[in-house]
Amino acid sequence: MAGSGHGSAGKLLLVKIVMAGESCVGKTSIVRRYTESRPAGPPPSASYIATVGIDFKVKTVTFNDTTVKLQIWDTAGQEQFHTISTSYFRGAHGFVLVYDITNSDSFQGITSWMKDIHEKADNEVDIVLLGNKCDKETERVIPKQSGEKLAWEYGIPFFETSATDNINIEDAFSVLVKEILNKNSCELCDLDVVDLNESKKKRTCCQL
Repeated sequence: MAGSGHGSAGKLLLVKIVMAGESCVGKTSIVRRYTESRPAGPPPSASYIATVGIDFKVKTVTFNDTTVKLQIWDTAGQEQFHTISTSYFRGAHGFVLVYDITNSDSFQGITSWMKDIHEKADNEVDIVLLGNKCDKETERVIPKQSGEKLAWEYGIPFFETSATDNINIEDAFSVLVKEILNKNSCELCDLDVVDLNESKKKRTCCQL
């Protein structure tokens, strides 16, 4: 692998990303769409997936000749798992905050999730807001302009997405990861590096 501006050849940067939002907004389907190679269409049993507690997926990507290993933590949105879910916010570099465009309660809950993020994570953490299930246009209750306005108020990027039709999933994660790398490049290189030529990991940002 060629060297990069973030470190020498043979280095792998680790980035912790956390999914956040109410239950059943499609967080798990988004993660599966991004991390698994599948054709467009509903993920298997997509209507019945409900994350219990916490789960995570790993995806390795390359940006500007820098190899980045993403640990994407999929948190449960149900109230009974709230304390567990928010405990995983610590040490995160970025958040994917999701609401369902067909569910007004999930949109109203974004403010509370933003508060949790800023209380549990660094104030400078990078966040992207997703209005998911844009394939269900006939069931829409949250106008796209409302999502854009909310994202503008928070100063964060916004996408409407569909895990089913694979709309804007890749773009949303790419924007988030690029912002994380631009903001935290020195920190990632100094503290959060794995040497690919060594069998043991050095200290990483994703240890809890």
